[in-house]
Amino acid sequence: MENLIIQLSKYIIIILFSIYTLYCFTVFRGTNKERQGRIYRKQQAILYLIHLICHLLLFLNTHDWQIFVCYGLETVFFLTTSFIYRFVYRNLSRLVLNNMQMLLCISFIMLARLDVTLAKKQLFMAAAGLFACLIVPFAIEKFRYIDRLGWFYAILGLICLLSVFIPGVGVEKYGAVNWIRLGSVTLQPSEFVKIIFVFFVAALLTRSTEFREVVKITALAAVYVLILVLERDLGGALIYFITYMCILYAATSQPWYMAAGFGGFCGAAAVAYRLFSHVRVRVQAFLDPWSDIDRGGYQVANSLFAIGTGGWFGMGLGKGLPESIPVRESDFIFSVISEEMGGIFAVCIILVCLSCFIMFVNIAMKMKRSFYKLTALGLSVIYIFQVFLTIGGAVKFIPSTGVTLPLVSYGGSSVLSTILLFSIIQGMYVLNQDEVRRDEEKRR
Repeated sequence: MENLIIQLSKYIIIILFSIYTLYCFTVFRGTNKERQGRIYRKQQAILYLIHLICHLLLFLNTHDWQIFVCYGLETVFFLTTSFIYRFVYRNLSRLVLNNMQMLLCISFIMLARLDVTLAKKQLFMAAAGLFACLIVPFAIEKFRYIDRLGWFYAILGLICLLSVFIPGVGVEKYGAVNWIRLGSVTLQPSEFVKIIFVFFVAALLTRSTEFREVVKITALAAVYVLILVLERDLGGALIYFITYMCILYAATSQPWYMAAGFGGFCGAAAVAYRLFSHVRVRVQAFLDPWSDIDRGGYQVANSLFAIGTGGWFGMGLGKGLPESIPVRESDFIFSVISEEMGGIFAVCIILVCLSCFIMFVNIAMKMKRSFYKLTALGLSVIYIFQVFLTIGGAVKFIPSTGVTLPLVSYGGSSVLSTILLFSIIQGMYVLNQDEVRRDEEKRR
């Protein structure tokens, strides 16, 4: 009977999440605000229903009462987030808020499936991020001179990145020295510096796009990437590089900058392949994981086994073998989701992430001030490229880069920085809505 319930419920979950995803792309068909409001409410209802069903399934599998404790705390978190965000971020993008909550919901469910303790820690960090971001709309609205602090952002970001080299502070994980320990807490500075990096590049390119200035900004951005390479955080270095190139092209509209950047990337990739043994291992695992399945190809091979085993409809929540997947709570959580929730569910996650990116870019295009426009674009690229790297590595589309799936993977630094990223985008959306409203009032 229990197995029958689990098998039936997985189809219900897939149908519900498919409807939620469909709403992400049909909500803007037409301009009827009441219709849009109904769709947003339906999305939230689907979120709470999926959240409830999955926790009931987890309890059936484990008979662990901590599952219900997590469920209660997470429900309070979602309700509080909805209330506070809609109060603080006036006229916010309801779709961005719903998607952020849905991705966090999936994270809580899958982490509780792996280890309830991880789900509790993830919830704590998400709550901390929520309350820390309440100041964002105030800062965006009041501090109108933030576009004049480009060099300050540049220096601050460099200091934060270099902090990992301080003896007794820097911590090595998975072969990369990109963590710092502050007491009992470990943080990954590069996750937060990504946002500072975008502010620095956007501020300086807003001031001037003359060739001489572009060379200076490019040289400084290259220092960021070089530091990340020295930390052996090659995934982070790639995110910074792509983000910079996109912002630079948006600010200058010069295609030969892109050509030069692509040439530099090819050269740097060749050098990294020769200098770093773990890069060669990952490339070989990408090319042929089966030839070295017990060592270098172990991660990719087991990821593909899990995805293939799940098929389109999954094994059912709690019925897979996530223990065989390495780094399952962070780098390869997409493989865990695919195995137990199915390929359709996994594709819907990709579409929800794509929906977030489309909204981010739409907000960037509507911003009037160049600094805000470039900042929103840069944050959009950071988000979607990180999604691409994580999922691409899990399905062997590209070599694994060791980055997390934003809001879904376990990781305090990743969750905090991504919630901050979403909040900054929301703050810019609110600012733009206020400017549009004031312009309409003036015309009247």
